[in-house]
Amino acid sequence: MSIKKVRQHPTQNEPLIFERSQKGRIGYRLPKLDVEETNLDEVIPEHLRRNDDLDGFPEVSEVDVVRHFTRMSTWNYSIDLGMYPLGSCTMKYNSRLNEKVARIPGFTNLHPLAPEEEAQGALELMYRLQEDLAEITGLPGVSLQPAAGAQGEMTGILLIRAFLDKRDGEASKDRRVMLVPDSAHGTNPASAQMAGFTVKTVKSTSEGLTDIQHLKQLCSEGGIAGLMLTNPNTVGIFEKNIREICEIIHEAGGLVYMDGANMNALVGVARPGDMGVDVIHLNLHKTFSTPHGGGGPGSGPCCCSAELEPFLPVPRIVKEGNRFRLDFNRPNSIGRVKAFYGNFGMMIRALSYIYTHGAEGLKEATETAVLNARYIAHHLADTFEKPFDSDCMHEVVFSHKKQARKGVHTIDIAKRLIDYGFHPMTIYFPLIVDGAMLIEPTESVGRQDLDAFIDAMKSIAKEAEENPQIVIDAPHTTRIGRLDEATAARKPILRWKPDMESMTKTA
Repeated sequence: MSIKKVRQHPTQNEPLIFERSQKGRIGYRLPKLDVEETNLDEVIPEHLRRNDDLDGFPEVSEVDVVRHFTRMSTWNYSIDLGMYPLGSCTMKYNSRLNEKVARIPGFTNLHPLAPEEEAQGALELMYRLQEDLAEITGLPGVSLQPAAGAQGEMTGILLIRAFLDKRDGEASKDRRVMLVPDSAHGTNPASAQMAGFTVKTVKSTSEGLTDIQHLKQLCSEGGIAGLMLTNPNTVGIFEKNIREICEIIHEAGGLVYMDGANMNALVGVARPGDMGVDVIHLNLHKTFSTPHGGGGPGSGPCCCSAELEPFLPVPRIVKEGNRFRLDFNRPNSIGRVKAFYGNFGMMIRALSYIYTHGAEGLKEATETAVLNARYIAHHLADTFEKPFDSDCMHEVVFSHKKQARKGVHTIDIAKRLIDYGFHPMTIYFPLIVDGAMLIEPTESVGRQDLDAFIDAMKSIAKEAEENPQIVIDAPHTTRIGRLDEATAARKPILRWKPDMESMTKTA
């Protein structure tokens, strides 16, 4: 191993940790054994023992390891580096104050099996968060247990099923149709199917709204258990007929579940419970700024009306005088949906976010998110095809139709954005828009960054017109090039040649 190869420039490709190995280097120091040494031959049968060649492990110092992984971490794009315009995902900045609060020792060191009398602070925090989420949504029943949006959604649908079974008895077996708009999130029909419902699709109008006439037609066919609706919907438009939609479903004997993934457009301005919605899930890792995806576990609380409240998962956190306790005595509950009480660290961050902003601050964040999306919509409306004329809410959808005339498609535009220093927007969703590009800037982005994003999109559109191949071949600045998506294997085009011999020897 040559020293020259190890000491590469930081901007060049990083050698494998095996390639950085140098004989005799170690990055740890174990304390002296203070107990009698165990003879493994007596404890672990030979057929259960691993017989790895320890010489095959890299020998590196702590500095080697830290710098190796830190350098590679800088290759990743993150919310701390810049705008993350993923439509329908609300990738907002994770406030550092929330992180500081989540690291208060009394919270971080609390064992999940600690008795109630030793966990009063945590129980009170969860209780307060429940109260705030109930106020924000207008729905009094809240469970913080679900670990993510999809699980919160599943919990909501199970509540509907449990309620219908209790209300209708044996007759509930004939009420197993769940209506899902064609612009819904992909998890919606999946959750309905898993809960034992048959899914029927509700069409959208040319305005991008739920087709009321088609909804009525499906309800007239009978067997309606409910409707799974996203509002604002997945093309970023507020369902202006939401009250009528809820009334139609209720008259048909069903309940309305609202997908709360887009609550960043409503908090402090409008409450789903006031619209007639029966149950909703919230994404604390979206609307309330807790880390998202690889940055931390999710949290998808489920909020519901008073009549659905008895069916929420157990245990419930209740207040008795000045004390808080876990209530397991809920005979109609659907049972647990998550071990312990949910992802507690995310709850701390969410409550910190709510308290930091206050009522007016939450409303301002919502209004700013909508304003930012409309700013982008206005400035790109002449550059990209905008399939719906309605004013968008927190996100806007465009199509690649204009650029496709030159052979440039949505995937190409997204890849080219990487060269301009931006994470791509959500692509090819919602499915009802050909070559969809769904953009959600959130309130975290200032005007300077918005203008830079708009300029980048306009530049790409100009390139698509004048030199389409440069867009089709993008990205040009990444360490690994464009996937060959024309082949089934889709093998990455490497911009550097790895030392395969070394990899083979040390793998």
